[in-house]
Amino acid sequence: MNPTHTFDDARRAVERGASVDEAAKGLVANLSEHERLWCLDGDAPTWAGLKFLNDDGYHKSVFVGAELDRIGFPGIRFSDGPRGAVVGNATAFPVPMARGATWDLDLEERIGDAIGRELRAIGANLTGAVCINLLRHPAWGRAQETYGEDPYHVGEFGAALTRGLQRHVMACVKHFACNSMENARFSVDIQVDDTALHEVYLPHFRRVVDEGVASVMSAYNSVNGEWCGQSHELLTDVLRGEWGFEGFVISDWILGLRDAGASLAAGLDIEMPYRMVRQQHLPAAIERGEVTWADVDRSVERVIATLLRFDRVLSAPSPSIDVLGTPEHRTLAREAAARSVLLLRNEPVDGSSVLPLDPAHRVAVIGRLADTVNIGDGGSSDVWDLSCRTVLAGLRDAIANVAHDDGTDLGRAAATAGAADVALVVVGYTYVDEGEYIGETDPSLMSLFPPGDEADVVDQFRGTLEALRHTTKPERTSDRPRMFSRGGDRSSLRLPPADVALIRAVAAANPRTVVVIQAGSAVITTEWVDDVPAIAQAWYGGAEAGPGLTDVLVGTVNPSARLPFTVPVDEADLPAFDRNATTFTYDRWHGWWRATREEITPAYPFGFGLSYTTFAVRDVAVSADGSQIVARGTVRNTGARDGADVVQVYAELPDADAPARLVGFARVDVAAGAEAPFEIIVPVDRLATRDSARRAWRPPTGQHTITVARFAGDPAATTIQLDPRNTAS
Repeated sequence: MNPTHTFDDARRAVERGASVDEAAKGLVANLSEHERLWCLDGDAPTWAGLKFLNDDGYHKSVFVGAELDRIGFPGIRFSDGPRGAVVGNATAFPVPMARGATWDLDLEERIGDAIGRELRAIGANLTGAVCINLLRHPAWGRAQETYGEDPYHVGEFGAALTRGLQRHVMACVKHFACNSMENARFSVDIQVDDTALHEVYLPHFRRVVDEGVASVMSAYNSVNGEWCGQSHELLTDVLRGEWGFEGFVISDWILGLRDAGASLAAGLDIEMPYRMVRQQHLPAAIERGEVTWADVDRSVERVIATLLRFDRVLSAPSPSIDVLGTPEHRTLAREAAARSVLLLRNEPVDGSSVLPLDPAHRVAVIGRLADTVNIGDGGSSDVWDLSCRTVLAGLRDAIANVAHDDGTDLGRAAATAGAADVALVVVGYTYVDEGEYIGETDPSLMSLFPPGDEADVVDQFRGTLEALRHTTKPERTSDRPRMFSRGGDRSSLRLPPADVALIRAVAAANPRTVVVIQAGSAVITTEWVDDVPAIAQAWYGGAEAGPGLTDVLVGTVNPSARLPFTVPVDEADLPAFDRNATTFTYDRWHGWWRATREEITPAYPFGFGLSYTTFAVRDVAVSADGSQIVARGTVRNTGARDGADVVQVYAELPDADAPARLVGFARVDVAAGAEAPFEIIVPVDRLATRDSARRAWRPPTGQHTITVARFAGDPAATTIQLDPRNTAS
């Protein structure tokens, strides 16, 4: 094998037939000790980096790590992106929870492709866009960044986004693992047994790893007494040993690890984004024998090998910066916003449904959020889109006679509503109420920061900042605190009292009142639901939130979204949640399967959503051949409008102590009065159960109950008993 002195040499070695691992090993053998250590953390200095971050740096530049100019190795160039590239003035797509409500994997893959293009245009080669922590409880402040409460549903969406992104950049899946609390994320220890961990809190991560994701980001919290950033069980035993992950692991930002040597030995490859803990302490840990140079080389080889594996993608020409916010991407954002609108209620008034709206009618649009750009969290997922359109703007495009009132005066709002044919009340939350938590934390963590920066690293960092492209800060962010907004977990699942009072005042003045909810997860509607005939959840709908919602409200788009979580009648129906916990136990029971076990009737069940038409699932047949279960049938559109339904397949295991599972779904488009076939294939290993004693999986045996339904608990569902190793009985 020829000597490997540069990254180009490594590329040529791969072209000649060497494996990427061999080529990476050959290159690392020719690096100095300083260069090897350089690759184990971000390239920016801590204090100068924090100063830049406080000056909106998260939106101005990618984060660089492991770059080695001498050998031509670009390293990683990270930008976040759950709802769009966060660097530059990119397109803001609906938040992932909204996209999870579409149950449309093709749409999610197309969104990943669009975000990937924009990421490459701003200079990124790695993105933390794939956020798939489970929604264990809807109060979680970062709920909007994931797709729902069910591991199968979440995993399929994470895989679809990864496929789209990795046509252009490397994707990083986060936060590994059990990260479903926000305020306590730097201090909480999650206690979870092996069965719950592997059957509930890890399957979606494994699905994305199986899809070929390039990188994994560890979580801030600890699991079973070990910080995730230095958990050998998670990062080596599970991720690499059981799952065969070949990429590299990065830490969460700034406080993602506590011990330099322990993190390296556990399998964390790059501390991000600064020269912080490892820069201070790793050389001494090597001298003491806590870790070895072989550990160092292993991590550097993983990073280089991964970039070689993705070299064809990353060597392709980058799109022009003009790709940010193109008409094509805005059209896609509008399509996603419309498909995510969830119709929860649409009762008739005087013999006719309130929705869809008649564009010839007078419409009153009421509420503080009606004319507010409300695209979600102000933390690391924020997107500086300069062309965001509100609900009011979207409605005025489609309806000639629209009156607006901000709802601050109930009497005036009622008068405005009473003078209209239909009233639309826009209520909910903003980045102030829920989002990534940037607030007080354990003061002892300050000891992790270095006493100062390295002068040469500061000089190099300042040089990169001088070359940055200008990014315009949106006016809508002018009233926010510097860096990130505070965010955090929600203290209530109900609307603010002022919103409830506004709904009641408007509904009393106009019986044809529609409530539009903007929020990242479940909102309890119990106290006011009977006051209004129609409710739609519009999430944080991105740059085209207003036009997308309008498309549904006026009937241009028939609503087809389905709930990605369970909406309870009352908070007491949910598992416990303590946003200030220092230790907390996760079990196998939350979401729709907990409601089933406890015989709790939800306000709106998992998988539920209304349409302007009606559907019937017919001629269902389920068979098994030993390797897979196949559910077939037809969806009949029994109404007068074209629409789409979502067929869902659930499995109840023979073990009464095991939760049931969602194991398959299909979105089916059906013309009015027509029918369309569906076929949903479920690999039998999707029904496997964890054998904790052997740290392995048991294949399914015995009679399983397979249910083909339109939502969890659907009374019209078809249920079939079968042994997955045999044909249906």
